Amino acid sequence: MGKADAEIVERQLEMEFKNKKQVKSSKITVEELFLMYAEYHATETRKTSHYAVMKRLKLWVLPYFQDKRLDKLSQQDFAEWKVKINGTNLSIASKQNVYCAFVAMLNYAVKLEMIPKNGLAVLGNFKDSSIPDKTNEEFQYYTAEQFQKYISVAKSECKTIEDWDFYVFFCIAFFTGARKGEIHALKWSDIEGNIMHIRRSIAQKLKGDDVETAPKNKSSIRDLQLPVPLMKVLDEHKQRQIEYAGEHFSEDLRICGCTRPLRDTTVDKRNRKYAEKAGLPRIRIHDFRHSHVSLLANEGINIQEVARRMGHSTVQETWNRYSHLYPREEERAVNVLNSISVD
Repeated sequence: MGKADAEIVERQLEMEFKNKKQVKSSKITVEELFLMYAEYHATETRKTSHYAVMKRLKLWVLPYFQDKRLDKLSQQDFAEWKVKINGTNLSIASKQNVYCAFVAMLNYAVKLEMIPKNGLAVLGNFKDSSIPDKTNEEFQYYTAEQFQKYISVAKSECKTIEDWDFYVFFCIAFFTGARKGEIHALKWSDIEGNIMHIRRSIAQKLKGDDVETAPKNKSSIRDLQLPVPLMKVLDEHKQRQIEYAGEHFSEDLRICGCTRPLRDTTVDKRNRKYAEKAGLPRIRIHDFRHSHVSLLANEGINIQEVARRMGHSTVQETWNRYSHLYPREEERAVNVLNSISVD
């Protein structure tokens, strides 16, 4: 047997081994794949993201597929699953998140050569069939004047140290655009002069426990210069905590909540209460982040600085989400061109 023939035989044997290995591994069930994927996924993502993805798979994938063998999965199975999920009361965003979680798990199986291809990916994600008002729905925000009304009500409600914690929470949310978990995690040691260091986040709803994690991504670790109004709020609140805690005060205490972060459910209740008393439409907690962007965008602040303050990984991410908040520059552009004479 010549060298060329030997190489052909070797490739055939490798292919046969690969096919046998794939056949064997493809006989595992979707539930068995889930258990393998869960172990792998836990080492690759933040705890909060891991918990969210596993929850989606447990609730919306395993009940339909857990006993199904990988080698028996078909395009028809995936199509029927999409029809069933479309029939639930999940929002379009939630359906799309479930789809992404399922596709990622099947991609993992493809990488391990358990299945030859990802049949679900071919069908594509869920689509919103309605023509939305979606932008208004997703990007509600308070103007500076509305926020002043809102925070004035919040301040008038302050009787205890806990009341002041909520007041400070919403001030931080509006003036910095920080995420809810990032505000929960803030300690007094994170404030140096007029700089706030965002270095961590707090996740609630993880088996009932609070979990301190890194921020959402690398770019979320950032330093924010604080405006004078917020500095005044923080200085006054620090004095309250010093008086309240006495000798137990420490720079390691949380800014909002001392030893335990404010509860998300209570933050939401306070938000509803303040908005109602101020005669304002209620916006979500995350919409205070949108309010921050809206304020800066309408003042013409460079989008690169807005992206940095938001902790976005790219300017494109900021533009995709918030471009509609930026004032039109068409007239200014034409005026510049009008000034150029060609006579």
